[in-house]
Amino acid sequence: MATLQLTDCSKPAIIHLKPSLTSLFATTPCSHFRFPQFPCRFTPKASSSPLQQSSICRRRFVAETAAISLSLAAPFFGSVQPANSEETALSEWERVYLPIDPGVVLLDIAFVPDDPAHGFLLGTRQTILETKDGGNTWVPRSIPSAEDEDFNYRFNSISFKGKEGWIVGKPAILLYTSNAGESWERMPLSAQLPGDMVYIKATGEKSAEMVTDQGAIYVTSNRGYNWKAAVQETVSATLNRTVSSGISGASYYTGTFNTVNRSPDGSYVAVSSRGNFYLTWQPGQPFWQPHNRAVARRIQNMGWRADGGLWLLVRGGGLYLSKGTGISEDFEEIPVQSRGFGILDVGYRSTEEAWAAGGSGVLLRTTNGGKTWTRDKAADNIAANLYSVKFIDDKKGFVLGNDGVLLRYLG
Repeated sequence: MATLQLTDCSKPAIIHLKPSLTSLFATTPCSHFRFPQFPCRFTPKASSSPLQQSSICRRRFVAETAAISLSLAAPFFGSVQPANSEETALSEWERVYLPIDPGVVLLDIAFVPDDPAHGFLLGTRQTILETKDGGNTWVPRSIPSAEDEDFNYRFNSISFKGKEGWIVGKPAILLYTSNAGESWERMPLSAQLPGDMVYIKATGEKSAEMVTDQGAIYVTSNRGYNWKAAVQETVSATLNRTVSSGISGASYYTGTFNTVNRSPDGSYVAVSSRGNFYLTWQPGQPFWQPHNRAVARRIQNMGWRADGGLWLLVRGGGLYLSKGTGISEDFEEIPVQSRGFGILDVGYRSTEEAWAAGGSGVLLRTTNGGKTWTRDKAADNIAANLYSVKFIDDKKGFVLGNDGVLLRYLG
């Protein structure tokens, strides 16, 4: 530790410099700094007492030393300027640390409409967490009916309508609550169910809509005791019938979805497992409708914008928006600063504001409906892939990632 001693005042004043400041003096060429000029001798007024003189000397010396510190820091931190939008975006988010293993991938989140502070968070390795303070803190939740068998469940999707809630997972499991999650009941499922359940939506009293990764859509109106098929066949069967219709890459289709997203009006858009084409379904249609991709790179994910149009993400970090609303095959590429990392999901807070998240902590924001995007540079320090952006409403949002990473929107 370096020591400076003043001897020109009536009493010596010894000031210890912090090691960081000492190292700057020791290692940085003098030509890099501009020191403030001040007289070597402090001359107090004649009427001042020795104690007053010492106090004045020390106060002045501290002030001058602070000036030196600011001068030394300037080459490293620059002049004080208002931060630009790209650098301050993370001030709208905070990381919430969770009591789970680091390897857990978070997959879905939902809150009870009748109690907005009460919510559940799902993930791999049989992860169910519960919050009762709006997402500030989370505690592990044990559901005995989901622990009877020797399985390590992956809980994929959760949804609430009023106090009724549903959870689906892999291996095939369906949980139902009628009391806002205070207790969960395991519902029976047919062993002949085609594919794994990847999505569920609570649609009304004792009613829900469920989707498997093979494109089967089922609806129930009696709390899951019976399910009725909403489409007449799986996607594999549809493509086997229509492969001659010109769907590029359908012959390589493995029979499962990579992603599936539902619009508020009940329409679906899904991406094939290889990302070489996509499919759509609207209520009342007997079959999924396959579509050729309009871009060169393979599709990573697709979903619905707040205005009813589509967004499309491709591998390598590209983002496209459909022209107009509704289902479309006409897309326009939007320049984004993804640094080459894949963008994995987009979530809309409002018609104009949305957030996109992706690999290696990529976090992007638009405030004009997606026309332009700015990168949140502070999120570069998050050592995780961000898989999902969920806005519960315009004031409550979350970003879910691997290694148990959860970001909470502050607004």
